[in-house]
Amino acid sequence: MNPVGRIFYSASTMICVPSSLAQEVGTALGAQAGEERLSETVTKGGFTHFRRATETPFNLILEAKP
Repeated sequence: MNPVGRIFYSASTMICVPSSLAQEVGTALGAQAGEERLSETVTKGGFTHFRRATETPFNLILEAKP
């Protein structure tokens, strides 16, 4: 993992996860959720098509369609 990835993961852990846990739903997915867990969440939200569109050294680009 490169230095930028380390910063993004730590920011997700320290900011996004606690913020989610403070909400009623509290799924706390964060950057560490992974493609499988995100797919489950998106399909539960009503989307029928979910795939990895592309990826970069810094991002995983996912596509969801109704």
